[in-house]
Parts: sequence; C-alpha cells; structure tokens
Amino acid sequence: MNFRQTAWAAAVTATLTLIALPAHADKREQILRLPIAQKQALDGLASDITQAPARQLMGQFVQPAIGLVPPEKREATGQQIDAELQKYQETATPVVKASAAKVGPAAVASVLEDKFTEEELKQLGVMLDSPVLKKYQSVIPELQKTLIDKVSADARSQVDPKLQALQDNIRKIIDTASGGKLSQAMANQNAAQGGDAPASKPAAKPAKK
Repeated sequence: MNFRQTAWAAAVTATLTLIALPAHADKREQILRLPIAQKQALDGLASDITQAPARQLMGQFVQPAIGLVPPEKREATGQQIDAELQKYQETATPVVKASAAKVGPAAVASVLEDKFTEEELKQLGVMLDSPVLKKYQSVIPELQKTLIDKVSADARSQVDPKLQALQDNIRKIIDTASGGKLSQAMANQNAAQGGDAPASKPAAKPAKK
C-alpha cells in the first residue's frame, strides 16, 4: 500500500468562511488569507491523508483476515490492532502536519496565482455568491491534487515505514491469534496464483506457546 495513493476530498469542500482582504495586500498575501491556506485546513488535510491508508488497510486486509481468528480471541486481537492503529496515527500525523505546514501554502499559491488575477482574489474574499467563487470551486480538484502530491511526496519517506510497520504488526497479531492460519491462507493464495503474486513481506510465524 503506497502512502501517495490516499484520497482527500472533505476538508477543502467544507463551508467557505472567507474574510475580507485589505486592498493593499499583494497577490500572495491575499492567497494566504484564504481558508484553504490556513493552518486549520492544512491540519485537516494532514489528518485525512494519514488516516486514509489505515482505513484502507482495515477494510481490505484486517476485516477479511479477522475471520481466521477463533471467536474467543477476536476481542483481544481487536484491542491489539486498535493499539497498533493508535500508535501509527500518533507517530505519523505530526509528520504529515509538518509537511502540510511546510509545502501546503506554496502549493496552494502556485495554483491560485496561475488561475486568478489579483483583482479576482480580492473579489473572492468578499463575494461568496459570485462567478469568481464558482471559478475558485472549479479549481478545487486541482488544488486537492497539488496538495496531496506535494504533502505526500514530502512525508512519504518517513510515513511509509510507519505504515509498513503497522501492516506487519497487524499481520503478526492476526497470524498469532489464528494459530498460523493467516500465513497458510496467504501461502495458499500465492500458490494458486502460480507463485507470481506480489508479497510485501512473508507473514511472521506464530509465537510459540
């Protein structure tokens, strides 16, 4: 699972509470006053980018695999998995927030400076129901893509190992709780696919009792 493949669509499309901009502010200053460039929006972006791959891991791997665990062990196994998820979020979120603060404003400015004139940016700050706002909304997908690309690229080298560790630790938890059934299921799947299926890492053997 690649950190860059996460999706973020909620934070930017929330209600736009724009503030009036002073007439003397230059173009970049006006851009940095827009909500999308503010710390709150960038922090929301960072949280969404961090959580998305964990949610994907839960949906695509953990939920199907948990069925291999005996019913009497599922609650304890779930608690261990929750602890791993919490650990991942606590260590990865600050990294992505730092990247968002570092590269986010410039990423926003690079798009808006190209798409809007200084006069349009002035209007954008005070005219919520104007054609300019519609134009602003029309470039939101490009803003999202630019932000995700820049923040993900900047944070990927630090977050990918944390995400891989999360995936490996959860695999070990489930494999141990299922008595090695997960390892066997993965081996069977690989054999059924002719041994060509990609495997990020062999599952760990269950701990000895």
